[in-house]
Amino acid sequence: MAELRFSALQEVFNREPVKIETSSKVISKYFGEDVFNLHKMEHYLSKEAFRVVRQAIDEGKSLNRQEAEQVAIGLKAWAIERGATHFTHWFHPLTDGTAEKHDSFLETGDRGHIVENFSGEFLVQSEPDASSFPSGGIRNTFEARGYTAWDVSSPVFIVGTTLCIPTIFVSYTGEALDYKAPLLKALSALDKAAVAVCQYFDKDVTKVFATLGIEQEYFLVDEALYYARPDLVLAERTLMGHQASKDQQLADHYFSSIPERVMCFIKDFEYTAHKLGIPVKTRHNEVAPNQFECAPIHEEVNLAVDHNQLLMDIMKRTARKHKFRVLFHEKPFAGINGSGKHNNWSLSTNTGVNLLSPGKNPKTNLQFLTFLVNVIKAVNESNDIIRASVINESNSWRLGGHEAPPAIISVFLGSYLLSMLDDIASKVTEKKMSPALKTELKLGIGKIPEILLDNTDRNRTSPFAFTGNRFEFRAVGSSANCSAPMIALNSAVAYQLTKFKSEVDQIIKKGRNKDEAIFQVLKKYILDSERVLFEGDNYSTEWHAEAAKRKLCNISSVPDSLKCYLNDISKEVLTSTGVFTEKELRSRVDVEYDKFTKIVQIEARVLGDLAINHIVPTAIKYMTTLIENVKGLKDVFSEEEYEKLSCPRKQNIRLLADHINEIQQLVRDMIEARKKANVIEDAYRKAITYEKNVKPYLNSIRRHIDKLELIVDDEIWPLPKYRELLFTR
Repeated sequence: MAELRFSALQEVFNREPVKIETSSKVISKYFGEDVFNLHKMEHYLSKEAFRVVRQAIDEGKSLNRQEAEQVAIGLKAWAIERGATHFTHWFHPLTDGTAEKHDSFLETGDRGHIVENFSGEFLVQSEPDASSFPSGGIRNTFEARGYTAWDVSSPVFIVGTTLCIPTIFVSYTGEALDYKAPLLKALSALDKAAVAVCQYFDKDVTKVFATLGIEQEYFLVDEALYYARPDLVLAERTLMGHQASKDQQLADHYFSSIPERVMCFIKDFEYTAHKLGIPVKTRHNEVAPNQFECAPIHEEVNLAVDHNQLLMDIMKRTARKHKFRVLFHEKPFAGINGSGKHNNWSLSTNTGVNLLSPGKNPKTNLQFLTFLVNVIKAVNESNDIIRASVINESNSWRLGGHEAPPAIISVFLGSYLLSMLDDIASKVTEKKMSPALKTELKLGIGKIPEILLDNTDRNRTSPFAFTGNRFEFRAVGSSANCSAPMIALNSAVAYQLTKFKSEVDQIIKKGRNKDEAIFQVLKKYILDSERVLFEGDNYSTEWHAEAAKRKLCNISSVPDSLKCYLNDISKEVLTSTGVFTEKELRSRVDVEYDKFTKIVQIEARVLGDLAINHIVPTAIKYMTTLIENVKGLKDVFSEEEYEKLSCPRKQNIRLLADHINEIQQLVRDMIEARKKANVIEDAYRKAITYEKNVKPYLNSIRRHIDKLELIVDDEIWPLPKYRELLFTR
């Protein structure tokens, strides 16, 4: 193994940047050329087919078979012109990745000759084998049939020679087996609830859609070093490795110039992304060495999620060309910053208004405050769902670290807005307002500046921070499918807006003015939600104590956090909005329990194998060398000199023996703990047992291995070290 390590290092040192010709054209000239967007539809479809598709996109309607047939004709013509030979339904199963099964356009004609064909039936629906996808017991293993159905709102695109059709994925009996179906339902529920509230302020609003900008953080590792680390290959993170003497202490990597080889990779994947209509805009070095970030322009949530899933796939494939591997794991290296996927979320209307951006007059500012306060109330009331949506095994290593918010969901507003909400909450609005009070409140509302971006410093420690015209959900992990947090957040806000509308209408029925009714309910919501508003340092230990006083949940256990999906409030929010049936919700939680269990199981197996088959033999080999050296000293030096020279070597031999014994015993104990956990059938109990009885061994064994790394001769250490993984480009 040591030979593999040094061979890998030699290979890295000889690397040259892979310069791939992209295009000399400006981005706008080739942006979206591999996407069947509205512009291309207008060219390739008949007027009737284009009208039908446009209507389906705008109104969320599905196409009948005859309409789909017309669309398929034009779509096939465009795809074949672009060199496509196959098509696939592209969907998001509960594995967190994407799935596809390719079929060619080839069919046998009436006279036995081969023709290219693509019908409306193939476009709108397919029947992939669902037997091996996670379902949480919603279907039996022998029931293989599942259905995919075209999501008209997400454009069809071409990757290589394959036409990719974004779809939902459901079981034979109609239950969702993917992320997209419930996300679309959550967005639909939000649209309906938000439009109803917007009618208080603007009768022209007929549609509200959530927007999302996803900041994607990631690490790059040279592929030779990657393959020399079995833990990176199999567990996607380093299960051992002592910190390098220098890592991110000087913050000299952050925003520094991008290395040439890395820039070649970035330019390559950005070019592919732009051709696929993904509006990647930002790129920079992140805090940790070999860590980077890219971010797109904001898009509608469903499209943004599709694009992020596609972008991660593009980055992985492009990295291979450049002899890199992309690490999306939240904490691939201990002791330095992990990676997040900050979700910048907002609400916009068909009239072009951002509902989370103050307007130019008291009326539009009241609308802004209405939606701002309702989002805060939703985060307060649905705290459990929102926290559970970002908790998984990989993100559990990052959340609560020195660079990431803890598993306590709070909201940061900034001193200006917080002061304004306090002012509103202090007004007496239970009784009918006097003309003077109405004027005072309206003038106060009218003072909100249209742009709040610079009114307060940004709180980089907050998991859910208002940043001027949107909320930044910073707790989302870098490997996540953003559908999960977006399902939770949009469902919670939809549920809350529906309650708000009902409460305001009840007050209006009692004879109150609309503005008075809104103020009265907003004041109540502000007071109810005070516990979730926090302006300080979320990384501090003091916040944990303060959060406990406020009765904000801080469950560090992944299975127990996931279990909160099933409490009464969570079930009410997710089922009353039509996002899940209770059966779907329970099955989805079981899938998450199972994923957690299997990830810990894999990591334990990998660590046990590396410890016993690589680390321990290397340590024994070095210990044997030291023993022979000590014996030899006795033959050369006097007794007094021997004692002086051999003492430190003997100490190292003792340390080596102790660490070796501890590792061997801990691995044996870990295996026994796994055996006991594996016979448990209940998904939750099994996950909890793995968390409590197996997972702790990962750190215990690692601690001894990392100590050995500092003692054993560098020339025989079998695995690339952190200083090599993080600083070799």
